[in-house]
Amino acid sequence: MPALPEPVSVPDFHRPTLRVRMALLYAALFCTSGIAALGVTYLLAPGLLIRRAWRAAPDQVPHGTGPVTTAHSSGILAGFIGWEKIASGTLVIAIMAVVSLAIGWLIAGRFVRPLRTIITTARDISASNLHRRLGLAGHQDEFTQLGETLDDLFARLEASFESQRHFIANASHELRTPLSAGRALLQVAITDPAPTVETLRATCEELVQLGDQQERLIAALLTLADSQRGPQRPQPLDLADITRTVLLTRQHEAKRRGIRLDAALDPAPTTGDPSLVQSLVTNLVDNAIRHNVPGGHADITTASATTGAILSVDNTGTIVPAGEVEHLFQPFRQLGAERIRHSEGYGLGLAIVRAISDAHSATLTAHAQPEGGLHIEVTFPPTAQLIPPGDGGKH
Repeated sequence: MPALPEPVSVPDFHRPTLRVRMALLYAALFCTSGIAALGVTYLLAPGLLIRRAWRAAPDQVPHGTGPVTTAHSSGILAGFIGWEKIASGTLVIAIMAVVSLAIGWLIAGRFVRPLRTIITTARDISASNLHRRLGLAGHQDEFTQLGETLDDLFARLEASFESQRHFIANASHELRTPLSAGRALLQVAITDPAPTVETLRATCEELVQLGDQQERLIAALLTLADSQRGPQRPQPLDLADITRTVLLTRQHEAKRRGIRLDAALDPAPTTGDPSLVQSLVTNLVDNAIRHNVPGGHADITTASATTGAILSVDNTGTIVPAGEVEHLFQPFRQLGAERIRHSEGYGLGLAIVRAISDAHSATLTAHAQPEGGLHIEVTFPPTAQLIPPGDGGKH
């Protein structure tokens, strides 16, 4: 097989900096203005030059021949200017160019200095010191606005990194817990001097339960990752149809826990990823069933309004402090000791709901009810706002 030719390396020419380009631009403007001023002086005031030349050399102007003609003027001007005057003008233009370049360099440096400060500070900011800020002060010009925009960006990055670290730490802890428990069960079974079939069977059943917990946790983590990625194939859908399907699959669990499900499902068309929207509805219904009280109920409604398609879930339950509602939508966060009582949950359900809502540009509101439980409402944008431009509005 013939050898492939080596790629030709393109030389990397050093481009002039912004300050150099601005200085050259300012110098060109100053020189052009100076040359234009000299040209205007020579073009618009020839009479003045002719009179000065005539006073300097009166014998060159014929007497008694009437007014000075154009030919006479040209000759007088040529004699007056001469090569010495041309050389002097060239020297003046050269000095003007040097002075203009120096002034342009100083002005460009004055304007570029804040940008250099921004670049230097931004380079120093990394994942380890995202707490730093540019903190540009002064007039509200474009550089100050750029600094404020970058400070806001750094603040969001810092919050994102901190949330990511917190999430990874919690996920590692949740994944490590069943592994440690399974290892402890196996060690007890191995060190048992007289194992029986019943003890081994019990150990295997507990290991299967721990494996199921790990599988549910991994599935929830994957669902959360898919939710944060956003809808891949958005298409028109109806929240009422999806909610009706979810409720049919959750009726048995609700009866087992003694929870009554009441539904009022009016058409609520919108656009989104059907699988993600179904996951959102499933997590809301599961949350309303799990975090409830025996004999409680959950009301699920869908409706269409001018603001969009609305999904609302109300459930009875324990009293939730108003300050804890926002925390419930963070990963691995549950209320009080419910994490122990509801071992099938990992505090990811409402985090998934928030991620899917954000991915669909939906408005998520939640507040605690005085008698206990939560009221959660998700408003999806109207269908017309989410249909891609190439679809032509077809449903």
